[in-house]
Amino acid sequence: MESFSNFNYDDVMKSATVSVIGRPSAGKSTMVNTICEMKVSITSPIPQTTRNKIRGIYTDQRGQLVFIDTPGYHLSEKTINRKMQEVTVSALSESDIILYIIDGKREPKKEEETLSSLIKEAEVPLVCAINKKDIITKEEEENVRFFLKNRFPSAPVLLTSSKDDDGIDELLIELFRLAPEGELMYDESSYTDQNLEFRISEIIREKTINMLSDELPHTIFVEVSDLEYDEEEKKVWVRAFINTERDGQKGIIVGKGGENIKKIRQESFKDIRKIFPGSKLELDLRVKAVAKWRNNQAVLDRIFREINK
Repeated sequence: MESFSNFNYDDVMKSATVSVIGRPSAGKSTMVNTICEMKVSITSPIPQTTRNKIRGIYTDQRGQLVFIDTPGYHLSEKTINRKMQEVTVSALSESDIILYIIDGKREPKKEEETLSSLIKEAEVPLVCAINKKDIITKEEEENVRFFLKNRFPSAPVLLTSSKDDDGIDELLIELFRLAPEGELMYDESSYTDQNLEFRISEIIREKTINMLSDELPHTIFVEVSDLEYDEEEKKVWVRAFINTERDGQKGIIVGKGGENIKKIRQESFKDIRKIFPGSKLELDLRVKAVAKWRNNQAVLDRIFREINK
């Protein structure tokens, strides 16, 4: 993205929360990470990787945009999917602007119709982004534009590639244009408001999903049970559990001779260490089974907790 060092709003500062809405795998998390120029949301080829509302913060001379990355909206009556639907709907009511990301490679069908109805009901300023510009055909683009024009005739529609950072500057211009005047909500150096435990657990979950995507994409959740930081000694100690549903699945995560869990730990270690630059990190990673957790309301309440509390 380009620098806006010469941008002048006559000292008018703008500030807004932006709910990022879309179907699973539309590129929402990649978009937030690209805009914030930092890993805020974990990404995976597996749909519905994002489960909570993840806040990414972008600040420049024009002001500040706080992006709320939401779970992909998927029509399903499963308990965990209904919980993710609730997270997405609640984000609509608490935003100043809605950024609706639509996958240009997929024909708009029932889920898009449901989402568009929810967006209309919210009565919040809207910007639409047809994503995956790098791979869609002209015909696919026109089909999506026709869908959006019928439902949101006055909303700006931009063509973007979150993966290639293409069209992002134009997208930010539209978002700042709609943003109300206001002071910064976070320090200008901030890029997320996630607490440390959540950030660490999401890193571990990402590495586990990406390694075992064919076997266990949605049957795991990760919890940090202990986090100790000795500022004087510059030492960090983390104990975390990768939780799955059945004892038999634990073996898949651990792998033959502990090969999988070793790789998950190594990959997680690299990203977690970036959170604590200059510190010695120790990561104790374990696996356990929590039977039928996807239908356990107490467990789901913990997983879908507000991440800034």
